[in-house]
Amino acid sequence: MGQVPDHFYIQSAVLPYRILENRVEFLLVTSRRKQRWVLPKGVVEPELSAVDSATKEAWEEAGVEGLVSRRALGSYTYEKWGGLCNVQVFPMLVKTVSDSWPESTRERRWFEPEEAARRVDEPQLKELMLTSATLLFAAGAD
Repeated sequence: MGQVPDHFYIQSAVLPYRILENRVEFLLVTSRRKQRWVLPKGVVEPELSAVDSATKEAWEEAGVEGLVSRRALGSYTYEKWGGLCNVQVFPMLVKTVSDSWPESTRERRWFEPEEAARRVDEPQLKELMLTSATLLFAAGAD
């Protein structure tokens, strides 16, 4: 890919969630290449805020829209392009799930928090999911 611009290492994601039958569930999507379970995320585009960029990725990668908090749940890091990407994670209470979306070749699936945490690779993201589940349930149940 050649030299990667520094701003590519600053990323944002949404943690899409819903409250169903008195429990919280998280939506994960598969990555394009390795088919791993991931959050909808991407590079924070220069003309967008981290929240707006994450919201755009949620639509493009998962076909979901909803209420996105302007306050991050936390962040995690992972290695890519020979460097370390830092990803801010914003909760999204999903209101709409589309049958057709730009990257519909990705699989998407709802998981209970413990199962979602088992499916992702990044240790910091696993911890973030587990610690956020109770908080998001309380927020979404209001």
